Amino acid sequence: MTFAEKILAQKAGLDHVEPGQIVTVTPDFCMSHDNTAAISKIFGKIGVERVKDPERFVIVLDHTVPPSTEKYALGHKEIRQFVAQQGIVHFYDGGVGICHQVLPEKGFALPGTLILGSDSHTTTYGAFGAFSAGIGRSEMAVLYATSKIWLKVPSTFKIVVHGRLRAPLTSKDLILKIIGDIGADGALYRSVEFTGAAITEMSQAARMVLSNMAIEMGAKNGYIAPDDKTFRFLEGRAVRKYYPVYPDSDASYEKVLEFDASDLIPQVAKPHTVDNVAPVEEVAGTKIDQVLLGTCTNGRLEDLRLAARIIAGKKIATGVRMLVLPASREVLLDALSEGLIDTFVRAGAMVLNPGCGPCLGVHEGVLAPGEVCLSTANRNFKGRMGSRDAEIYLASPATVAASALTGVITDPRDVFEGGAE
Repeated sequence: MTFAEKILAQKAGLDHVEPGQIVTVTPDFCMSHDNTAAISKIFGKIGVERVKDPERFVIVLDHTVPPSTEKYALGHKEIRQFVAQQGIVHFYDGGVGICHQVLPEKGFALPGTLILGSDSHTTTYGAFGAFSAGIGRSEMAVLYATSKIWLKVPSTFKIVVHGRLRAPLTSKDLILKIIGDIGADGALYRSVEFTGAAITEMSQAARMVLSNMAIEMGAKNGYIAPDDKTFRFLEGRAVRKYYPVYPDSDASYEKVLEFDASDLIPQVAKPHTVDNVAPVEEVAGTKIDQVLLGTCTNGRLEDLRLAARIIAGKKIATGVRMLVLPASREVLLDALSEGLIDTFVRAGAMVLNPGCGPCLGVHEGVLAPGEVCLSTANRNFKGRMGSRDAEIYLASPATVAASALTGVITDPRDVFEGGAE
């Protein structure tokens, strides 16, 4: 069996499952964020007074932190009241970080677990060997009440990545290339297994980028086999024992796709879809008004280090606003201790509190009509960051940092010290 078949069979108490089969499972952990306010209202209409297993749920306030309107503030207040009333102990209030960074840091993203979240980028935890997928608010409300849900077993794509990435290229360039080739619905409701020499060599943080953006090609989850890097990350973090699940060597795949990281060049997703991908030279010279470094896709310490290496001792171009958004308080503290935040501030960037902020366009860094933003986030849909008449390009931390210095989309290899490695 593939990973997805194997773990869903295990969670359903079955010896074997087939793609397309419906199974009833109890997730190990369930995650929700600011939308918990809406979920709690749906839960209140079910007719059940108490959450069945409060210890199963993890709630993180991250989307509009701090709240920008009375409406958002009220939502946060209602969530805090719901958490207290229901005895939900795994609650992380505003400022701790973005949910998809917080769950791994706090030890919930464990190999061999089934994690469902009311956010599409719940796929991120697949980088730790979990089956993790996004679900709707009504489904989450039912999980509050019953701890059970049905899932359809997905068929599986295996994506084999040969070679190795050469700096300043990152896993963001790789996943944009893959999405551009496969298409936004090319892996619709498939389980995707990322494997190969390039994946093995990647850091845990780099792998999270692949799983995070697996949803942008329609995937149900994006699995990477856990290894020593994964286990070291989880040392002192894991909330409980875990038991990794690996695909069988004779597993049957719907499709096997192969890529070579060694000859990859920087990639950019053009407006207004994530699969509208082109090599950086095709869009180089495009004037930008704002750059965003961070989010749950590329707001980890190694992302900030790479960008700071490019920006150190220089100034952000006149007319460009640079926003730096660490993915969590832990990342922010590490970046402070390493002097990275000092580098960004001296260069003229604005450092924001950990959270989703400008990524979803409800506050912090909203774009005006006609403005162009180059972002390390995971989506560039029309209106995503404010005005529907603005344009969003997606790229790696290196490309974003290089472009912040020039005021136009720039190949990071042109400014990266020492050239490509």
